Parts: sequence; C-alpha cells; structure tokens
Amino acid sequence: MPRVFMLARMPHIVSTYHRPVIASGRARRAARLLVGTLAALALASAPAGASTLLIEGAGDGHGVGMSQDGALGYAKHGATDTDILAHYYTGTTIGQAPAKAVVRVLVGAKVVKVPLERYVRGVVAAEMPASWPLAALEAQAIASRTYALTSHAGGGRFDVYADTRSQVYLGVAAETAQTNAAVSATAGQIVLYGGQPAVTYYFASSGGMTENVEDAFLGSQPQPWLRGVADPFESRATSTWTISLSFHSAAARLRGLLMGSLRGIEVLTRGASPRIVSAEILGSRGATPVTGPQLAGALGLNSTWAYFSVTNGTHVKREPDRSGRPAAGSPPAPATPATPATQATATGPEGGAQAPGSLTTAATGGVAAG
Repeated sequence: MPRVFMLARMPHIVSTYHRPVIASGRARRAARLLVGTLAALALASAPAGASTLLIEGAGDGHGVGMSQDGALGYAKHGATDTDILAHYYTGTTIGQAPAKAVVRVLVGAKVVKVPLERYVRGVVAAEMPASWPLAALEAQAIASRTYALTSHAGGGRFDVYADTRSQVYLGVAAETAQTNAAVSATAGQIVLYGGQPAVTYYFASSGGMTENVEDAFLGSQPQPWLRGVADPFESRATSTWTISLSFHSAAARLRGLLMGSLRGIEVLTRGASPRIVSAEILGSRGATPVTGPQLAGALGLNSTWAYFSVTNGTHVKREPDRSGRPAAGSPPAPATPATPATQATATGPEGGAQAPGSLTTAATGGVAAG
C-alpha cells in the first residue's frame, strides 16, 4: 500500500485521513513547513494579548504498518528488505503470489487489467524515490504487491484506485532502472500472516513510532501484524513539525464542529504512538467530541500525533490532556527496539481484506493517515 494521513509513497489507510505519494508527500510537507513559518511570523506581529493555538506534532500519514522514512533509515543501517518488513509487520513471513495474478486498476473512469508485476513496477517508482537504497525499494515492492492482492476498493468492479485512495500507480512512464531492479529482485514475493496474505498498509513518516490499526482506523478490528512498533532510524529532525494558528483561524477550520467561540482543545485518549484517538473541542457553548482523524483533518495536520498549547504573548499554557501520556514540549521519543530479525519464508493462497476508512493524508497501501 501506499502511505493512508495517504501519499504516493505509502500503504494506505481509511478513516478519512489518506496519505499521498512520496513526491506529493514531500512537496506537501515543505509547503506546510513554509505555511507554519509564515504563520509564526504573522503571529509574532499580532497585537499583544491575542491568543494563538500552538500545535506540536510528529509524523506524516496514518501511522499503520511500514513507515517509508523508517524503511529508508533501516536500509541505511544495513537491514535487508525482509528485515524491514518483519519489523513493521509483526509475526509475518514471506510467501509467493498466485501465478499470473492480475490487478484491476481504476484509472480515471476506466478499469484496466494489469499483470501484477507490471503493476508493481508502476507503483514503486511513484511511491518511493528511485535514489533510495535497494533494500528500501525492495521492501516497498513486496508491500505494494501484497497490498494490491488484498485490496478490494471497488468491490467486484475493481481492486485498487490509481491514486492515494489505494496506492499511486503511474504506469510505464514512472518506471526507472533502479525501481524495476527492486521489483525483479522480489518477483512474486508477498507478506503473509498465518499463511494468508496480510494487508500491508504503509505511509510516509512515523515520527518515531507506528500505531495499532484499531487506534488509527477507528472501527477496524485489531490485527496481530499491525501493531505499533518503535521506529528508531527515522530522522526526528524531518518528521517533527509545529503549526501556530490564531484562534480566529483555528475556529474557522473547526467550523461545524465548534460550539460558540473557541476556548481550546482537550485530548481524551491516545493510541500506542501516541496519536490522538479521541478529543473534545472546547467552545463557549459546550464541548464537541471528535476523533483524532476528524480533528487532524479539520486542522490540516500531517498526522494525529499532536499536542496543543495556547500562547498569549510570552505565556504558554499546555492544553488539558486526559490521555495520561507525557505532554512535554516536544512529542516523546520511543524506546529503541531490538535489531530486526530476518523473516522466514512460507507460501499461501491469495486473500486479504480491504482497509477501513482512513485519515486525510495519503497512505499508500490503502487509507488516509491519522
């Protein structure tokens, strides 16, 4: 899958938080950093006494499954493709796809039948930069191949969208020698759990830890291979972000969810990572309960890993957080996991289930991010 907050380079999720392709994700991330910087400069010149909402967060995408930035880090530290997949998809093995498998792709308004290996070549080049280490590209190829076989986005009509609602597919035009080499080196390989193809969500950046599927795609059932794990090799320098909004701007983004004038945001529960699962928008006329994906989508956040403060002049006050998770100035860093183990090899029939709705950034592999 591609990266579900979903981009052209990650598996995807469903909560109405989808993730975009790598190129799109990086472009969007840069744009958001620019917007955040401009907003901060504007707020610095705001009248004294004007309250602003400060949001500190980490990650890009829904957070379930494989982090593409994390896979890059693992590859740079000598991990193989199977090491990477075994780390992000707990308890899985590597098996073989059915012979002559075909993927039905919705391209525009037309359903196109594409042989599985040709389809994967058109996805890997769209989801991950060709300049990345071969091990990362190979892990992406296996995850994308598995996602295609386990996705049923269009029911009986088609399997996957050609965009971030599933994973980005750009066809022959996107192929490169390096990404095609990664696909060839892993030809037919897919991720299995218990002998069955496992839904392989992926996304752009974890912020230091991935998330349990049921805490990112709300309403979905827990899956043993989609558990939150520490992501020690992702660069926190590039995966953390800060946004400042005037209360007026924040209230405008929360229109339809806010009752009265904005007073603040209170987090109620967090997942393993700790992405927000539930919160309340505090208004002068009452509190509105929201899910983490709803809140992130409304505010335009990269992910649901976010902490809130209110600033007034030089005074900064942390917003209420009943989750019991640390609320220090910056998101907490997760513990470093053990060195990844190499996966065993197994075979199994095709199978899998469609991911539930996601967050709003693209995550390839099936859903929007949170």
